[in-house]
Amino acid sequence: MQVVLAAVLGAVLGGGVALAWRASEALLHPREAEEEPVLPPGVTSVLSVLASSALVVQHDDTVVKASAPAYAMGLVRNRRLLLPEVIELVHAVRRDGEIREEELSIGSPARQVWLRVAPLTTRLVLVLAEDRTRERRVEAIRRDFVANVSHELKTPVGAMLLLAEGVLDAAEDHVAVRRFAERMQIEGNRLATLVSSIIELSRVQDDDPASRDAVDVAALVDRVVEENTVEAGAHGIRLARDVPAGLSVRGSAGQLALALGNLVSNAVAYSSDGARVLVRAAETNHRVELSVVDHGEGIPPDEVDRIFERFYRLDPARQRSTGGTGLGLSIVKHVVASHGGEVRVRSVPGNGSTFTLVLPAAVTAASPPLEGSIG
Repeated sequence: MQVVLAAVLGAVLGGGVALAWRASEALLHPREAEEEPVLPPGVTSVLSVLASSALVVQHDDTVVKASAPAYAMGLVRNRRLLLPEVIELVHAVRRDGEIREEELSIGSPARQVWLRVAPLTTRLVLVLAEDRTRERRVEAIRRDFVANVSHELKTPVGAMLLLAEGVLDAAEDHVAVRRFAERMQIEGNRLATLVSSIIELSRVQDDDPASRDAVDVAALVDRVVEENTVEAGAHGIRLARDVPAGLSVRGSAGQLALALGNLVSNAVAYSSDGARVLVRAAETNHRVELSVVDHGEGIPPDEVDRIFERFYRLDPARQRSTGGTGLGLSIVKHVVASHGGEVRVRSVPGNGSTFTLVLPAAVTAASPPLEGSIG
């Protein structure tokens, strides 16, 4: 009996000592924070495949999970929300459980971020974010483009309507009718050129030259020079070329001919009668530099940065013909950019301009001739 009592007493004492030790350990090493709430099953997997940036916020506004893009966008740092607007949305959703959507402009330079905030559980709120800066920029460009096109179309259309009224009013005056008809022909050509340029710009924006074949540069230049020979000859302008054989670039032959043709056409239009326009090419460090050199009026320094804007024109008084659309250089810039190159401009007022297309050279040793080029 004494042995049993001693065993029971020992067990009680041992348990008391163990409890006392655990209590002392708890006092010495208290838990620093509560365990994070557990995300509902499957949430982590779903968030990992979403295109939107995602983060989950608990009741004290601590971020318990956030995707890498959410950090990159500046929404969260050190597990805390950074933007007061986002915190306010989270609080509003937590109060009434209603899903909220809002678009914010954040950062510098400003970025347009679309947010969707929804309750995930009674303690967790889900925030989805999408960077829509590019979409908003494209929309703005499209709006400006439509407004510019509408404005540009008004001029020739309005002129043709007025001229048509003049023809009706002067039906018995054959000299006046002829004069009005000639003017209508000019405005009609202007309208056709504008529509053609808009179509060309739309086409090059939709076309992908990345997978195209090598284009022979000499054949490309021959084709463009041939296409501009008549206009240049009408004003006594000599088109010269300096292009070594064997150069080639990879891309769309049609697009490159369009871009180079716009440069040559501009050089002819802005050169005085009897001048010389040179098209030359050279390869440097695996890049082909294709230049168009004229000896016209040149471009004022304060206008060089603007000449590639859509519908921007230099002073018409400096140009032989006012029939330009202001889209040619915009097309050139887009074509070259889509081919992984760049456009360089060097101009001295009174001494002419040099436009240079810098394009990656084709890797192949030999390139097939350009379809439809002259020999």
